[in-house]
Amino acid sequence: MPVDQAPNVRPGPPEAGCVDPQIERAQRMGFWALVKEDYIRNGREWSRPGFRAMFMYRFGVWRMNVRPRFLRMPLSVIYRWMHRRVRNRYGIELHYTAQIGRRFQIAHQGAIVIHEHAKIGDDCCIRQGVTIGSTLDYDMEGPALGNNVDVGAGAMILGKVTIGDNVRIGANAVVMMNVPANSLVVAPPARIVAPPAPSNKGTADGRG
Repeated sequence: MPVDQAPNVRPGPPEAGCVDPQIERAQRMGFWALVKEDYIRNGREWSRPGFRAMFMYRFGVWRMNVRPRFLRMPLSVIYRWMHRRVRNRYGIELHYTAQIGRRFQIAHQGAIVIHEHAKIGDDCCIRQGVTIGSTLDYDMEGPALGNNVDVGAGAMILGKVTIGDNVRIGANAVVMMNVPANSLVVAPPARIVAPPAPSNKGTADGRG
């Protein structure tokens, strides 16, 4: 059920190639400094799919700064191999063109899709089955998440929406509207339906 409580206010679309200043500052930290933070965020466990996905992403962003292009080409081959492996083995679709801040955690693997132009702030966390995407195939601007956003399993954030800082999005929620900071978004709760009454057909026709 889409969220419809928050005001539908969003800044105009960014200019082509524009990088969020906060994310740009994170990128200036350097490749290994960001990887170290991701490693600590993932419990210092290098084998976790979430850490491996973030290593692939950080590498993909870093190699774009290598000049000239012919020196970058072998690095791009390595990046494409890592991207396909993370996508096909762990079910995590994450492109280097997304803008992701520091200490981003993919807590579980499987059926995770992140829009190639999504913006995600610092200290965010997503879980299995999460989609951060667009409502149209040709939409070149994805959702924008603030800092310290926690997204539950199976949740979907769709369209050109802005999620404020310190937002908690519950499992299976579908968010298609802006959400202000310090909010909690929940999906419709499950309800118990009484089981059907037992049939006496077999006894009535003598076959019981």
